[in-house]
Amino acid sequence: MTHERSAHTRRTVLKSTAAAAAGTVAATHLTSASPAMAEPAHPGSGSAEITLLVNGQRRRVVVEPRVTLLDALRERLGLTGTKKGCDRGECGACTVLVDGDRIKSCLTLAVMRQGAEITTVEGLARGEELHPVQEAFIRRDAFQCGACTPGQIMSAVACIDEGHTSSEAEIREWMSGNICRCAAYQNIVAAVADAAKEVRR
Repeated sequence: MTHERSAHTRRTVLKSTAAAAAGTVAATHLTSASPAMAEPAHPGSGSAEITLLVNGQRRRVVVEPRVTLLDALRERLGLTGTKKGCDRGECGACTVLVDGDRIKSCLTLAVMRQGAEITTVEGLARGEELHPVQEAFIRRDAFQCGACTPGQIMSAVACIDEGHTSSEAEIREWMSGNICRCAAYQNIVAAVADAAKEVRR
């Protein structure tokens, strides 16, 4: 009796393992497809085709109403510079600019942003010319692992545009919505201050 129970358990485990492996292979195959191939050609039941103005280009995308702007940018449009961190609006890794204002893209729905001008980290540079904030982050070594860097850069651009760079304390206050788990805060603040001087020239 004990042997039968043990054999049954082993078979169950082996079947479960095989099913999980097959699921992983299928998931890998699906995620390796291009964003255009991953989208249905026509909106399915409960989905809608919307147009987003991203980095100066109009992009059509099919999404369900519950899809966040973050997921639309990363998974539908292939703009993976915007990072998914906490998915709760706490870390700031997903920060983008919408009509010039910084927002956490994990907290807004894509369907709510039709007609708005969205800027991601991919849209800052002009060809080979980096944005002053990007240059300052490199010059000041204001990143380590890089996971938070795109969000930090987008917040820094907004912080400068908003005029909140008169002191180190003010920069820290207005950049406080972006967490750096590597604790490169001193270098980030220095980069924001440098970029602010460059932008004001």
